[in-house]
Amino acid sequence: MHALQTEILEALVTGERFEDIAQLLCRRAEELAPGVVCSIVAVTPDGKLATVAAPSLPQHYSEAITGLSIGPNVGSCGTAAYLGEPVEVDDVSTNPLWAPYKDLILPLGLMACWSSPIKTRDGRVAATFGFYYRTKRGPTELERAIVNTCVHLFSIAIEHDEAQRRNHALAYFDQLTGLPNRRSFDDTMFERIVADDPAFGLLVVDIDNLKIANDTMGHVVGDGLIQEVAGRLAGVVPNSAYRLGGDEFAVLADGCRSHDDLVAVADTLMRAMREPFDCDGYTIIPQITMGGVVYGVDGNNADFLRQNADFALYHAKEIKRGGYVPFEKNLRTSIALRMSKIRTVDQALNDHRVLPYYQPVMAIDGRAIEGFESLARIRLEGGDIISAGEVQAALSDPSIAFRLTDQMLKQIARDMRSWIDRGLAVKHIGINLSTADFYRTDLEHRLSDAFESVGVPLNRLVLEVTETVFMDGPDDKVVGVLERLRKKGVVVALDDFGTGYASLTHLVSFPVDIVKIDRSFVHRMLVERPSRLVVELLVDLSRKLDLRVVAEGIETEAQAAWLMELGCQYGQGYFFGRPADVAATTRLILGGSNAAAATKAAPQKRSA
Repeated sequence: MHALQTEILEALVTGERFEDIAQLLCRRAEELAPGVVCSIVAVTPDGKLATVAAPSLPQHYSEAITGLSIGPNVGSCGTAAYLGEPVEVDDVSTNPLWAPYKDLILPLGLMACWSSPIKTRDGRVAATFGFYYRTKRGPTELERAIVNTCVHLFSIAIEHDEAQRRNHALAYFDQLTGLPNRRSFDDTMFERIVADDPAFGLLVVDIDNLKIANDTMGHVVGDGLIQEVAGRLAGVVPNSAYRLGGDEFAVLADGCRSHDDLVAVADTLMRAMREPFDCDGYTIIPQITMGGVVYGVDGNNADFLRQNADFALYHAKEIKRGGYVPFEKNLRTSIALRMSKIRTVDQALNDHRVLPYYQPVMAIDGRAIEGFESLARIRLEGGDIISAGEVQAALSDPSIAFRLTDQMLKQIARDMRSWIDRGLAVKHIGINLSTADFYRTDLEHRLSDAFESVGVPLNRLVLEVTETVFMDGPDDKVVGVLERLRKKGVVVALDDFGTGYASLTHLVSFPVDIVKIDRSFVHRMLVERPSRLVVELLVDLSRKLDLRVVAEGIETEAQAAWLMELGCQYGQGYFFGRPADVAATTRLILGGSNAAAATKAAPQKRSA
């Protein structure tokens, strides 16, 4: 008995398969009790029997037992599992528990059966341990000792196996959707590549507007949308859909040798999303965007294929949201250009070649300087100055955007301290923030460290945030952070209004003090009635909501005059002044409004 315990426990520790341990336990029990036939039968979660090990029973008997529902009259094993206590039958031929099954067992020369439940620590019956006899009898004291030991050992084996299964599920399956996760996907891709499987395609799938669903309808609905999309993907391609994380999925499409094959799969997935579903009182129609690659056509390396699929998805989001875009080789060129711009900005940050330029914000009626908007400029290694707009693609990298803001904050604080020391009246400076600035939880600290540490009060700051930043920011952090900063005197401006999600409700729901009308409306308002109506509406609505209004991109006297007549308080654009470095801006402040008028430039396209 001691040797049996040692052998089974060693098998568990060394990672033997659960089924192999069950077979070993049965064989060792039969050796300790000669003439006995042993079996282990599992109880499935839905209450059915499933033979795990029965080395001395014929296959057809094990198969006949598997699938039977446990109950009060289901032989020895089914009844023991149902009652949760041992069942001893010393004569199969006459016992009513065996009446439906005696024709299965008697031809095998087995006349009696004793079955004991195997329970987990929480009392659940997970399996049964059975002894069959070739004579009509019950167990001996030795056999009872053997069974007690075996039941205890196998209960340990069951809990060990269930723990491993749980750990495997946590490691390889997504807990929200039940789909295989990124780790499973990576392993499967590696296996396919190693096997040189020539017939599969990869679709990377993104749920559209998930953040909007979370923000407007709640995370219960957002999670429901993720689960619904996951279920529909799995329904179209069983065992081939993976959740990579967040709103992103992958589908490995078997049998695809060309993009035509992959398009057919993508179309099927799109059709599967057309039906609405109800969740927490809302009716939703899922929408997805996809990019795809074909193994062998678009690459033979797992990482290369995945990267190309991501390129295709990124392109689809730009040109065909809610649709499918296959990978094309020129996409790598555009991404390579983006990477080049990232390197340019990264090196400029390393060399401290990022500097602020300042563009005046004017009171339209009196042309007095009300403040400035700070705009990032980059000095190239050759000395040329370029706007951040010329390397805009690099700023989509969160780490680059975050570092750029940090360097801008420090220099703006230094410049403002210099103006204060010289007694120059600079009411406020506008600072543009990106989504990346809100992904960390230290924005308040960063502002305080940059400005209050040099004696510049935070009420001199205007934080300019676009609708896109509000909507794409992490959870509700953007709103929460800005509300706390407003209590410290910081002013918040909704920048480029009308070019993002363009909902008028945002003027009420977002914590803002200033609305900046996007230059595209100002540029067309004197020649296009729709743009003129938009400007009129925004000026009037902002005034009624007690919000200040700044019209961006003013380039002509006529535009300024019409806006002033409309009641718009403030303006910004080349008509009033170009962005300039700190030295030129200081001269402008010293010269007052006359200097501002002198800096007026001929209308031209404004840099970002």
